Amino acid sequence: MPQGILAVAVRPLVLHSCIKIGMPEHRPLDRHFSALPLIAILRGITPDEVLPVGRALVEAGFRLIEIPLNSPNPIESILRLAADLGDRAHVGAGTVLGVADVAAIAAAGGTLIVSPNANPEVIRATKAAGLVSGPGVATPTEGFSALDAGADLLKLFPAEQIGPAVIKAWRAVFPRDVPLVPVGGITPATMAPFVAAGASGFGLGSALYKPGMTAADVRTAADTFAAAWRSIPREPAA
Repeated sequence: MPQGILAVAVRPLVLHSCIKIGMPEHRPLDRHFSALPLIAILRGITPDEVLPVGRALVEAGFRLIEIPLNSPNPIESILRLAADLGDRAHVGAGTVLGVADVAAIAAAGGTLIVSPNANPEVIRATKAAGLVSGPGVATPTEGFSALDAGADLLKLFPAEQIGPAVIKAWRAVFPRDVPLVPVGGITPATMAPFVAAGASGFGLGSALYKPGMTAADVRTAADTFAAAWRSIPREPAA
């Protein structure tokens, strides 16, 4: 018998159709993800704009806010918004590609690290700093490797390419408590098929925020997304 088969976890895990072998036990995200599992992606926002927009999002129920590092002066935006919102939300960064970025985001008070790729060094640095890790993955191999490195959620990117059918297949083999979060081209009208396939939440980009939008504009879009999420039928827990 292969030696690895003896390493099956002693604690039974309820999976859809697979056995979890040799992977660290995954814990669900905290109350912020449970409250509303929608990540607001504020690509292009500036430090002078971030407070009113961030407050509008929180007022609409959002608790996960990502400021991509290719935005103007993103660390300053994270610093200001994290200080303003405190523990009312996870504020952090997207497009995080290097370990040094993780340290800078943590020093600014950020608690969320999202990437377009799955760099194990970035994931490990994120968890070592006590932050939430959301790497981008496009294949099951990348997804399981990211979980092995400590990822808290899997950003399925780009969602337009992956689609609900692929997510349904992924959900059959990934542990039920691993959040699968499609990102890319998501609108209020397109969420339901992804949820029916097994998506746990979404990352929301230009349909929620794009440069030039006012806080009032963002609040309207955020309310629409939140209402759409809450209207989606859910299967009863097994």
